[in-house]
Amino acid sequence: MWSLQIRMWLLVSILFAFIYALLVLLGTQFLHITGFYFYLILSLAIMFIQYMLGPKIVEWSMRVRYIKREDSPRLFQMVESLSNRANIPMPKIGIAQIDIPNAFAFGRSIRDGRVCVTQGILNLLGDDELRAVLGHELTHLKNRDVLTITILSVIPMIMYRIAWQFLFFGNRRNNNRGGNTVLIGLAAFLFYFITNLLVLYASRIREYFADRGSVALGNKPAALASSLYKLVYGSARMSPESLKESEGLKAFFVNDPSQARKEIRELSQLDLDKSGTIDQLELERLQNKNIRLGFGDKMLEILSTHPNMLKRIKRLSEYKA
Repeated sequence: MWSLQIRMWLLVSILFAFIYALLVLLGTQFLHITGFYFYLILSLAIMFIQYMLGPKIVEWSMRVRYIKREDSPRLFQMVESLSNRANIPMPKIGIAQIDIPNAFAFGRSIRDGRVCVTQGILNLLGDDELRAVLGHELTHLKNRDVLTITILSVIPMIMYRIAWQFLFFGNRRNNNRGGNTVLIGLAAFLFYFITNLLVLYASRIREYFADRGSVALGNKPAALASSLYKLVYGSARMSPESLKESEGLKAFFVNDPSQARKEIRELSQLDLDKSGTIDQLELERLQNKNIRLGFGDKMLEILSTHPNMLKRIKRLSEYKA
């Protein structure tokens, strides 16, 4: 997993450089402050605030209710068994009060880990499938990429807010500096676009590693493939209003609910016996197929938090339990 950690921390460094550069641009233009350490401390302070507030924002947004063993013995036993196998501390277990079938993990560190399932997933997946999804989420905690993606996600948001402020409101307040505020706004928007692409890339990397980690914890690739198929199907049945409920936090999910209606048409071709699942035989047949994405699909993947689902399940077909 070292290659994952190196790539993730390299992305953190690049994104930190972007936010530092923009703060320097703003500070020298409006505050006339040129000290290196001032901007370094300010940049680190912004990252630290996000580090501290991130979990609370997720809890509030997803309406998470934490549970004890007696509340859901089945779920508690699965998480306990997998966390022991992964050799990480037992995370807090929560149920998000939303209907979209999914699961997610977050927290400031491994010792502060939280694994949550939504209300919609509990009645959708069988035990093997749910265990495979939980293994995926626990791998996120083990790899420490939950903290990384939490920190990364706030940077494009800051860039966007700065761009919006300077492009649409800057001229009203600083008529004598109108040209400069527009340039700063354009620079912030460019930084937003680039940093957002980097965050999306980081998010896609972590999904592949978490899938492999779930298999390494003893879950069958077919069980995870089948659970992904069911989650896509369940999300495709949700109303657009329900999907918008979690739009800002979909990077934390196992799959991207907003892509479900497109993905279900592709994945239904894998379910040869129309059983509503993907079994080992169907997964093995996929292993010998060559998947090629069109230009539109490639562009859509670049702008997505998750890998193309066909490519992802194809990768699962190559793993051995």
